[in-house]
Amino acid sequence: MQEKIQRFGGWLAGMIVPNIGAFIAWGLITAIFIPTGWLAEYTSLDWDWDGITGDLVGPMIVYLLPVLVAYTGGKMVHGHRGGVLGAVAVMGVIGGAAFELSSGATGDPPQFLGAMVMGPLAGWVMLKIDNYLEDRTPAGFEMLYNNFSQGIAGVVLVCLGYIVIGPVMAAIASAFGNMVEGIADAGLLPLADIPIEVGKVLFLNNAINHGVLTPLGATDVAESGRSIYYMLESNPGPGLGLLGAYWFAGKGLAKLSAPGAIIIHFFGGIHEVYFPYVLMNPVMIGAMWAGGISADIVFVATDAGLVGPPSPGSIFAYLTLLPTGFAAVGVLMGVATGAVAAFVVGSVLLRLFPVRDMTDEELDDEVHLSDMPVAIPGMPSS
Repeated sequence: MQEKIQRFGGWLAGMIVPNIGAFIAWGLITAIFIPTGWLAEYTSLDWDWDGITGDLVGPMIVYLLPVLVAYTGGKMVHGHRGGVLGAVAVMGVIGGAAFELSSGATGDPPQFLGAMVMGPLAGWVMLKIDNYLEDRTPAGFEMLYNNFSQGIAGVVLVCLGYIVIGPVMAAIASAFGNMVEGIADAGLLPLADIPIEVGKVLFLNNAINHGVLTPLGATDVAESGRSIYYMLESNPGPGLGLLGAYWFAGKGLAKLSAPGAIIIHFFGGIHEVYFPYVLMNPVMIGAMWAGGISADIVFVATDAGLVGPPSPGSIFAYLTLLPTGFAAVGVLMGVATGAVAAFVVGSVLLRLFPVRDMTDEELDDEVHLSDMPVAIPGMPSS
């Protein structure tokens, strides 16, 4: 089981690790330029922050980063041609999910889960097509056959993503939101962290927060002046502990990039920068559960809550929205408890299930179809 978990984590790491720099770049851009970001809050610049967010921040998270992940997944299976087809195919998933969500669901979550499915699938399809055409292509027509086979395969996969995979991803987003709401309604708030953290690392955080938790929090504030719902998803403590564990017990690019990610996450409030660190080693979701559940227990025990939704979810936003009295102490205790619990559990998990840091050359040479953890129909089993 440990070997299978490590192989699965290695496969996901191969799609995520080479793109961590892009995630951090997006995190910095977001922390600086959004309407509640550093420039808007701490300077007198009168820029159109909403326009900058719509023109720059949004397209990067919705299109650029999923395309990079899908390209990397396709390249792992069949080189550059597989990567190009993966980048084309994932656009169908993005469009299909957005169309499905426009019918009533809140938010437009980035399709990283769809990218991690469609990228390797497209690479495998391109591999099979090239193998079939290799001995059947007339001499002198190689470029024509290669370009048209890739183009036609792109059309088919885009349609598949738009009609089938995209709506499935949108349904998953809605299911996570409904699950969180059901657990909250049952009075089991600490356990709500289980689907929340899974949804977050799949980049469904905004759909869960703004679609489910913020409306519940607004009702609480109207009655008691503060709400715990504002902290269930936005708590920066567990993410701080996770990144601290990578800094302390990790290795390679993940270890080196963790300090920068801590600044963006904890002080900038951009939680998305730590999601790849969980995706590259899925067992680390245990650290997030430990941190989130521990923090929520403290919040419940101290009757803590914020007076408004923190946006973005940074420690600075928490400090500005603290209630009066002992409830404010409970908020800070919960954040600290979540960070410590995630750090301790994360450090142990990284010792037991380390992530191998792979270079691009090693990915090209050592990650083969036989390393894929889930069999695709028609592929030889590992």
